[in-house]
Amino acid sequence: MKVEIYSREAMERRLKEGKLYDTAVICFYDPPSSRTPADYAPINYDKKCSAEYSIAVHDIDIEVLSEYGLTYDTYFPEAKLLAFYIKTAVECNLDIVCQCEYGQSRSAACAAAIKEYYDHDGISIFADYRYYPNQLIFNKVLDALKTVNSAEDV
Repeated sequence: MKVEIYSREAMERRLKEGKLYDTAVICFYDPPSSRTPADYAPINYDKKCSAEYSIAVHDIDIEVLSEYGLTYDTYFPEAKLLAFYIKTAVECNLDIVCQCEYGQSRSAACAAAIKEYYDHDGISIFADYRYYPNQLIFNKVLDALKTVNSAEDV
């Protein structure tokens, strides 16, 4: 399984080259707010990859959760469903692409969590100067992967 990180712009260029075969895409995008244009939407991956999971989630740090009316427990409630999606992609031997607006924070955090859980190598993404993994996303995805995969062992 290969795990890659893309920005929106890089992915749009990549999709012009053709379909992403044997690939599961995880697309993080900004939820509607005063900071996003009215016509803003995630990339349409329809018929362009093997599977897609899109998630609207703020790219924020734990210190500002309350400003968004959130707590650690209420932030990113889709993490467990995403973990099931990742687990299924791995079981189907699909490569995984994590994509967000700039390809540096949310997507890097998700990729780091996947690499940490499956390869014990999430640190390689944290050590790469191109990425600034979102700590909340990383911890939520990693915890969800542990929960989803341990449920099978019971």
